Amino acid sequence: MDVKQSVPDRARSAAATGTAKAEQSEATRAALIATAGALFADRGYAAVGTEEIVRATGVTRGALYHHFTGKRELFEAVYEQVERQLVERIATSAMSSAGDPLQALDAGAEAFLDACEDPAVQRIALVDAPSVLGWERWRAIGLQYGFGLVQGTVQAAMDAGLIDRQPVRPLAHLLLGAIDEGAMLVARADDGGETRRQVGAAIARFLDALRPRG
Repeated sequence: MDVKQSVPDRARSAAATGTAKAEQSEATRAALIATAGALFADRGYAAVGTEEIVRATGVTRGALYHHFTGKRELFEAVYEQVERQLVERIATSAMSSAGDPLQALDAGAEAFLDACEDPAVQRIALVDAPSVLGWERWRAIGLQYGFGLVQGTVQAAMDAGLIDRQPVRPLAHLLLGAIDEGAMLVARADDGGETRRQVGAAIARFLDALRPRG
């Protein structure tokens, strides 16, 4: 009887141990991403080594290689986090407070361009990511986190009669491409914000031109 009663207890204990290990593993992964992100933002990908990352995180090199194949894959995780947090912030603040879908697109673009003046976003997302990950992978991650938001807002603008009916996907790609190219210009400019103002104005004119005339 005692043996039979101990089997569920052992199962619960094993499950609790497994859960604790999984939580610890996820915490270690998150810590590596946070530490590496701060170092990459400060000095750039090329200037940061894996030994510095594990030392600053307070883990072993084996812990890093348990979660990532190497520095490049860790950087990819950092970049994905930057993109995800940026899109979430834009969606819940700038775009959600706009009066109509086209205004939401303009507000989202403005918020994104503002973020691109942040040195951390500049360094990780716009300077290092294209060269470290390659253009195709960099673009794929950007589309993964931002394209759905842009396409959904363009569709809402069409449904509201603010944009003439047309295929949504190509227009969303063109719009996101224009915003990304503008972000690249902003990130590489050193003119006291003049390029930022010019790009913002150009995107606003682009969006206004989508409204039906007459």
